[in-house]
Amino acid sequence: MLSIKNNFHHSYKDLLFQENTGNCVRAKNSKERVILLILRDLIRLGWNVNFGEETITIKAPKVYDRETIRKAMSFKRMECIQRDKRWIDSHSEIAQRNLADGYQAWDSEIIPSLEVCEAQEQFDLFRIYRYYWSSPYSEYVGRRIKILVRDIALPEKPIIGIIALGSSIIHIPERDAFIGWDKETRTRNIIYTMDAYVLGALPPYSYLLGGKLLSYLITSKEVREIFRNKYGHRITSTANRKANDLACIFTTSLYGKSSQYNRIKFNELLLYNLIGYTKGYGTLHLSDETFNAMYNLLEENKISISNRFGDGPSWRMRVIRSAADIIGFNSDFLLQHSFKRAIYLTPLAKNYIEFLNGTTDKLDYYDLSLNELTDFWRNRWYSIRKSNPKIKETVLGFRKKDFKIS
Repeated sequence: MLSIKNNFHHSYKDLLFQENTGNCVRAKNSKERVILLILRDLIRLGWNVNFGEETITIKAPKVYDRETIRKAMSFKRMECIQRDKRWIDSHSEIAQRNLADGYQAWDSEIIPSLEVCEAQEQFDLFRIYRYYWSSPYSEYVGRRIKILVRDIALPEKPIIGIIALGSSIIHIPERDAFIGWDKETRTRNIIYTMDAYVLGALPPYSYLLGGKLLSYLITSKEVREIFRNKYGHRITSTANRKANDLACIFTTSLYGKSSQYNRIKFNELLLYNLIGYTKGYGTLHLSDETFNAMYNLLEENKISISNRFGDGPSWRMRVIRSAADIIGFNSDFLLQHSFKRAIYLTPLAKNYIEFLNGTTDKLDYYDLSLNELTDFWRNRWYSIRKSNPKIKETVLGFRKKDFKIS
């Protein structure tokens, strides 16, 4: 539980408990606005916020149920969509044009091809599709690779889905314990790992277990080569090392065990290993509006938080910590009560743990190709899915002209 001084007018209490409180908060200054927005976000998530005469007490719930998490994600997603509505509306046509109609996907052999985003139109396509899912649009800092996955079996080469890899989060105790990392070893070798922070299929391929297909594809040697080509020559500012090799990929699931990653194997090799759950330490429960107010507060106080290649992906967390210090909030209390995530590890080499702990300097890769992974997906998942009459009806009923972000 956290207690802070109650220096606010009594009218703020009723305002903060309203569903759509946001820009209507008329704070005296930036510091007060940050405090009010934090309280607003926590109240939305069911935190116990009690306004006393002299103090405000704040207590986090012990657990979040799925509905609470979905509601929180909905707030953040709609915040992003409303903020970027003009841009989204201006790119709706290109989003529709690059999809397949249901009947096309149904008749397709489905041959995936990886297209790394380099040109602006590719980044625009990635961005417009990223708004589609229930989780809010968010961006990693540090290293980033964005990939459009196309179906080259069709003449128009429509988009199957999108993938994004980013620098691994610096400190996740459950992950570090599984690998056997101490702080020094982690700092030295984390550059050989990446997080899959976007991994999703778009309709109509999503109805055909396209999400599982993409989950297979990131384990391919082609993805590893994309990583090497982009970062093999660059030196990080923290470790002063080149990121030549990719040993494994981590991803997380907000709702616990994930149906997308569940039971994904290549022959007897388990491609997604559930290695634990985070303690719920993060920033997802704070809105972008609140984060931006925090960032502005730091700027007013002439505090700069570095965000360069190699500085790590914890920039957002560091901004929140610094802002919390200014307003007198306990940042550990604020950050440690976010949503617990399931952590999955995807090994790309047989000896990835030895490599990440420095006991060997050469990775023994599985070297799985896009083609063999796709063939396995077809035989294990796709063929069964296509035999379902309800799925056929859903797929054939999809028209790309009806696709929209809302």
